[in-house]
Amino acid sequence: MDNLIKNYVRELKSQNLLLPAWYEDGKIIMLDQVKLPEEVYVELKTSEEIGNAIKDMIIRGSGAIALAGIYGILMETFNSKGNVSDIKKAGEFLKSTRPTAVNMHKTVDLLIEGIDDFQSEDLIEEIQKRSINIMKKQLEVEKQIGKNGADLIKDGETILTICHAGGVAGFGFGGRTLSVFRTAVEQGKNIKVIACETRPYFQGARITAWELKKLGIPVTLITDNMVGAIAQKGMFDRVITGSDRLAVNGDTANKIGTYMISLVAKAHNIPFHISTSKYNIDLNADKGKKIEIEMRDSKEVVYINGKRITVEGVEALYPGFDITPNENITAIITEAGALKSPFKDKLIKLAKEA
Repeated sequence: MDNLIKNYVRELKSQNLLLPAWYEDGKIIMLDQVKLPEEVYVELKTSEEIGNAIKDMIIRGSGAIALAGIYGILMETFNSKGNVSDIKKAGEFLKSTRPTAVNMHKTVDLLIEGIDDFQSEDLIEEIQKRSINIMKKQLEVEKQIGKNGADLIKDGETILTICHAGGVAGFGFGGRTLSVFRTAVEQGKNIKVIACETRPYFQGARITAWELKKLGIPVTLITDNMVGAIAQKGMFDRVITGSDRLAVNGDTANKIGTYMISLVAKAHNIPFHISTSKYNIDLNADKGKKIEIEMRDSKEVVYINGKRITVEGVEALYPGFDITPNENITAIITEAGALKSPFKDKLIKLAKEA
């Protein structure tokens, strides 16, 4: 029943990839990104467990969440023996877990489109074929984004980034941003990366720094509030960040703190790039104000490793993302090239190819 996906995962594991999750013996093996840099894996057997893992940030990053969506639909297909109604319900549940994650929403919709036309046995095979096809395309997208972004980087540059848009935030090659860094190194360029620690989940400290070290790319960690000070000292040459969602005018939703960095970069004439994909463009959002910003539990701010860091009775605010306006963006790095302003027509055309 699962031969197609088993064989494809075997192929993936033979490559130099940083896989965030994979199928193995009737379950999904998923790297628990909350525990990084300690490498802990969880086993998930149902679409509900996978959805809860997305919600709890065990897996995160726009590409990796889309991959989790694939595995959620795949497990529901196997567990329900191809029951269309159950698969559709699983799709709606998965999409509800991260409302800003447009890539996952599109991926789930692609997987379940037209499934009423299939008999159960044929549907099990069809969902595997669709899953593998999407994974292959997404890996190629990551490699192409890597080349297009690396072509902008000059030898000897230092690049600043926030949060994590790397291999385990994508489909394994390097996601939206690490793909650029690793490709620049493969081109023979000597680069350094400055990673913001990225409160409150510390993705920059725990994950970005971990991945860069694995790949042998020099990395320096800073706290999020140091960006302005080191920009004044000329300590970085450009900014490259990921993107969870783009409005068609180029306004970009990314990890909270990205907008602040864009203001610093603009004030110091430092190129500011968003690294993303056609799958992250939201045709229903003509501008950033139309993008729903996920508000997360204040406990994620006031607790670190289970210990409260402020007095009882103090609440915290935690919007998961902010919006960087298009006028602060030098270029949007995509699989189709590095797009310059005005963005609207280019992004609409690109999104329609997804």
